[in-house]
Amino acid sequence: MNRDPFVPLVVSPFRHYINGGWETGATTGLSVNPSDLDEPLGEYVRADVRQTDSAIEAAHAAFRDWSLASAQRRADALDAIGTEMLARREELARLLAREVGKVLSEALAETTRAGQLFKLFAADALRAFAEPLASARAGVEIDVTREPLGVIGIIAPWSAPLAIAAAKIGAAVAHGNCVVYKPAESTPACAAALASIISRAGLPAGVFNLVIGSGRKIGARIVAHPLVAAVSFSGSTETGTRVLQAAATRRARVQLEMGGKNPFVVLADADLDSAVDAALTGAYSAAGQRCTAAARLIVERTVFGPFVDALRAKLATLTVDHALKHGTDIGPAANAAQLERNLDYVRIGEREGAQLLHGGRPVERATRGYFFEPALFAGEPEHRIAQDEIFGPVAVVLRAHDYEHALHLANDTAYGLCAGICTRSLERARHFRRHVQSGLVTINLPTTTVEHHGPGGGRKASAYGATDAAFWSAVKTAYVAG
Repeated sequence: MNRDPFVPLVVSPFRHYINGGWETGATTGLSVNPSDLDEPLGEYVRADVRQTDSAIEAAHAAFRDWSLASAQRRADALDAIGTEMLARREELARLLAREVGKVLSEALAETTRAGQLFKLFAADALRAFAEPLASARAGVEIDVTREPLGVIGIIAPWSAPLAIAAAKIGAAVAHGNCVVYKPAESTPACAAALASIISRAGLPAGVFNLVIGSGRKIGARIVAHPLVAAVSFSGSTETGTRVLQAAATRRARVQLEMGGKNPFVVLADADLDSAVDAALTGAYSAAGQRCTAAARLIVERTVFGPFVDALRAKLATLTVDHALKHGTDIGPAANAAQLERNLDYVRIGEREGAQLLHGGRPVERATRGYFFEPALFAGEPEHRIAQDEIFGPVAVVLRAHDYEHALHLANDTAYGLCAGICTRSLERARHFRRHVQSGLVTINLPTTTVEHHGPGGGRKASAYGATDAAFWSAVKTAYVAG
């Protein structure tokens, strides 16, 4: 297999990868650089329904042989992908920074995580996924195994186009499935770069396919196609609900990773400096464009004033600028729609009576970009800025009377992805961990503290369906008489 580091990572126009070959499309779009609108990354091609069907049919045809391939073959391919990604992570990070607007350190962290995920699933491919059971009858053996499902449709967001794709593609392939991958239309360069690396890993034609295009056309076709056995989706709760409804009509498996409005509780006994740093990182890193961002800062009343003063002072030191510029702390909004959403919610917050404590305005820099000064509000639990997912650097601080009130506020949301608390009390930390309604919990750490080998998941409107082997494979139980 060819892993020559001098092979170009990606070349415009960014194309589809279907049945082992690169294809053009009937129409094209332009991938822009949110830090510099005058320096686009290049054109990309859009798939039509016919090409989407072709990718699905190629995956279906490849599944028969791939599902019977040895675990070692699957592991070798995934390990090769991870190896090249890690070898080229700086190159990938610059591409990611240019297409999504993440500062270089954040982009490098994501590319590293993506490479590690492929290696993690390479190891998973070698596990038996078997669950032997003792029979209640003499002379009978019970053998429980897991088998691949078939074609998996993967629909990923623009917020983490390499790491989320790696988690889904790696898991699907490790379990012997074939993949049709549709990235966000605003990240075609990252998707094409990933497909380029996968194309050199030794997978048979059709096992992995990339189609670029709109969710309304291409995503909907993947969800509705009868040959797609399961759909793994990451994105907004509204879109995820539509995916679930469409897939349910034909009883396809669905895994949804959706929104979050994550609480971060600061109790009176917390180390204030550490709590402010954790809140700053959780709320504003990656320009707040991550599902685990701490958008609701719930602070016990006796330290409310000092916490707000310290956080405002920290915010005043942050530099918003070009993602690749040295010294930039926060890059631009990833696209025009997200910038307008940020501004809309600032207006909504002010209209509803929340107090804007910092930022919330567009800023001009040397290059034309979607730059936005991170916003901090003091508000009330019923304000929309405290309930709606904004997905940008807009946080609201809420006053809690005591710990019990803080826990109530933390759970007072439709979402249940992640929650954090800062406290010196082991008793409070344990109680919070047990009673907060979220899939992820952090103690004295930012809510964005997740590791590539740890399970994810969420509750309520944040997630639906299994995230482990139960989603990617089917159980078969065999009873054997000796």
